[in-house]
Amino acid sequence: MGEKYKWYLDERILQSQKLASIGELSAGIAHEINNPLAIIRQEAEWLQHILKNKEVLDARGVEELKSGLHQIIQEVDRCKDITHRLLDFARKRKPVIQAVELNKIIEDMALLVEREAKHNNIKIIRQYDANLPLIYSDGPLLRQVVLNLLNNAVHAIQKDGDVTITTCLSEDNTIDLIVSDTGCGIPKEHLDKIFDPFFTTKPEGKGTGLGLSICLGIIQRLGGRISVDSAVGQGTTFTIKLPRQPEAGGKNE
Repeated sequence: MGEKYKWYLDERILQSQKLASIGELSAGIAHEINNPLAIIRQEAEWLQHILKNKEVLDARGVEELKSGLHQIIQEVDRCKDITHRLLDFARKRKPVIQAVELNKIIEDMALLVEREAKHNNIKIIRQYDANLPLIYSDGPLLRQVVLNLLNNAVHAIQKDGDVTITTCLSEDNTIDLIVSDTGCGIPKEHLDKIFDPFFTTKPEGKGTGLGLSICLGIIQRLGGRISVDSAVGQGTTFTIKLPRQPEAGGKNE
């Protein structure tokens, strides 16, 4: 009974942290959705103008109608893409081990973070291994880890800096994901505590202290390892090593 309750509590905490991560992105996401909405309104008003003035509804006017409708469809698809990524990330579901394209998962989360990061002149640098093999893992759980690391990296930089995402197949046959930032860095005395539940270096009210603890739990659950290297004033690097396939019996307990 105790183990079952612990699993239930872990799942509730994971879901809460997931929603909190989405909340941190809400301003950037709202801004990104408002852009295509503004274009849609502008195009719709122009189409109304053309339709009201029958004398301009010649061949050129018809072409403008087609162009305007095409632009509206493109912007609607853009909004749809943003909301679908969020829904896929937020949806609560039981862990499922299946073939995963790690680069795509990372890129989906990078695009979400990048929309907000650009406002603070923070660049997301991709160094993906194009020949990275598929791994057998849980995609939504990996999304949670990647989003948390990227959010932390952007927060550590605050303004004007780089977040570099690297993927590669290591010599020990693990799939490596490395997230580096040029932020403030973590004091040496805190490095051995950052994965502890409720420990946070963020100002009061800015973090729960659960994010990295949950990341550690997820990566261990998937048979991997996570480590950190940091220096104050120079930045931080998180390295995740994932097996190409988790050991039998170690993925759903």
